[in-house]
Amino acid sequence: EVQLVESGGGLVQAGGSLKLSCAASGFIFNEYAIAWFRQAPGKEREAVAWMSSDDGITHCADSMKGRFTISRDNDKNTVILQMNSLKPEDTAVYYCAAKYYKGSPWAADYDYWGQGARVTVSS
Repeated sequence: EVQLVESGGGLVQAGGSLKLSCAASGFIFNEYAIAWFRQAPGKEREAVAWMSSDDGITHCADSMKGRFTISRDNDKNTVILQMNSLKPEDTAVYYCAAKYYKGSPWAADYDYWGQGARVTVSS
């Protein structure tokens, strides 16, 4: 059974930091691209950051560049999203997702999803 389990969400003040983790199981992790998406109330799901299985190159949405960093540990089957300099507009549910091989910023491309971790940034 495929599972993606996020942890690390919570409440933080503006300017603070949070680290989200995603533990993956049930598939060959190092063959899959991984990504973080987020969805704020009343808004569409949007890509935060993603990376493919093979090239180690990370990608980040423009509004989060320089503040958010995605990384993966293939030995531990874990994905990390480090979020710094958080803003109230970063408040959302954050989802970990996986798809075979190449990453993309499009939610429809992803096969596996976690249940989400809520992040609230207070002003």
